[in-house]
Amino acid sequence: MNPTTTPATTPTTAPTPTTTPATAPTPASTSATTSATTFATTSATARSAADRAVGSGARTTGHAVGRGLRDVFDGTVHLPGDDGYDTARLAWNRAIDPRPVAVAEAEHARDVRAAVAAAREHGLSLTVQSTGHGTHLPADGGLLLRTGRLAGVRVDPERRTARVGAGVLWSDVLAACAPYGLASVSGTPAIGVAGYTLGGGTGWLSRLYGYAADNLLSARLVTAGGETVTASADEHPDLFWALRGGGGNFGVVTELEFRLYPVAEVYAGMSVHPVERAADTLARYREWALTEPDELNTSVILLRAPDPAGGPGGWALGVRAFYAGGADSARRHLEPLLEAAGPAVTGGFGAMTFAEAVPAFGGPPPAPMVVEQHLDLLRQVPDDVIEAVMTAVEASGPGEGSRLMAIELRHWGGAMARPAPDAGPVGHRDVPFSMIATAVPTDTPSGRDRAAGAGVREVAAALRPHATGGSFLNFLTNPARTRDAYTLADHARLSRVKQVWDPENVFGRVHNIPPV
Repeated sequence: MNPTTTPATTPTTAPTPTTTPATAPTPASTSATTSATTFATTSATARSAADRAVGSGARTTGHAVGRGLRDVFDGTVHLPGDDGYDTARLAWNRAIDPRPVAVAEAEHARDVRAAVAAAREHGLSLTVQSTGHGTHLPADGGLLLRTGRLAGVRVDPERRTARVGAGVLWSDVLAACAPYGLASVSGTPAIGVAGYTLGGGTGWLSRLYGYAADNLLSARLVTAGGETVTASADEHPDLFWALRGGGGNFGVVTELEFRLYPVAEVYAGMSVHPVERAADTLARYREWALTEPDELNTSVILLRAPDPAGGPGGWALGVRAFYAGGADSARRHLEPLLEAAGPAVTGGFGAMTFAEAVPAFGGPPPAPMVVEQHLDLLRQVPDDVIEAVMTAVEASGPGEGSRLMAIELRHWGGAMARPAPDAGPVGHRDVPFSMIATAVPTDTPSGRDRAAGAGVREVAAALRPHATGGSFLNFLTNPARTRDAYTLADHARLSRVKQVWDPENVFGRVHNIPPV
């Protein structure tokens, strides 16, 4: 339920309660994946500085930016050749290999203002990232601003709200809310709150409470002009509308405030079944899912079982479920779906707190890797779609050249499909299903060159006749398709807001919405 979704770790038993300690943020990661999917080294795609050296002009600019920033910047500024540069420049998704002229790690909002001013003064593109899960454009020749140190969390249990810095991870929010029995519309624990929320944000509570963007109450941000403003329903309402799904196009968000909900107990987990039951289960799911209550959030996933040798194993069928309520009611609702899946070979479901359930779904966070994904939105799931999925699975058996790791059918709907009149531009709310395919490259030079894209592209081609053509910003890996994440009316309005707040497109190194 986050940008860059990879298959969940296959549980060997029903999920056991696990607490999220209130400690420093966990390493940046996406949803947990088996060890077979972990392509963890920076060397997977990163080339040495000698392979893509920064030109002399860029070096001169970089040193000028660095000197100027260090005079006014409380955070750390890294230049090419500095000890911390090669670590600080990388995003979590190693599919890109950025070479910025400088990396600035902000300590507070004043540092953010200084970085925006420096980028404008020197005519540099500006890339902003916390963990880098949603970074799909390299910051080559520009200034990379990292916000991971803006990591404060304040929970107001009386108002049921949280106020967080732009560098906060969902693990931090889980830990802070757990003592009060409160929950947020959150993503995978190691995903950053800011990028997830600005991109829409669909989590396990979204069918009950809407998108994360729907629950945003206010945002504090630094604009292209260097001004710090607060956007809310009462202050700059057009900007506030645009932030709730428009991504990072309108400024550098330094703080967010959002709603929390009392969620005492959930029933959650994943059961794993023989892949031979997959076609029947997908057929049952397309009908059954349309009847599930808003408290229940489910998906059916075909995923690779881990191979003891470390390579891709065989395929299995997974049923994932998250019910905001008691176990007895959850079992009754799930019975028809699990009947189609047949007896589980491993995994299962259990009652636990929200703070225990969310990490239990993911398992240990994988290290940074190269990831290839494609998401399609579907109004229906005809037999041809099910056949295409099964064909892709059969064609992607164990082997060196095959790294298609998961194909997931998810039902959306619920509160996500019932927006308030003033809801933000999260697009295509009326489409009930999504299908997402995920792959990682083989651990060989030729495999890296392919970037595992072949399997994903084949799935995308098979689904194209049945897909709406729309997408969802958090899951969109191709910046050229940004327009597909919105309705035509919302995209036009976003462009008008962009013209007001960022007419020179300073914040363009994102899923960009150009100004009018």
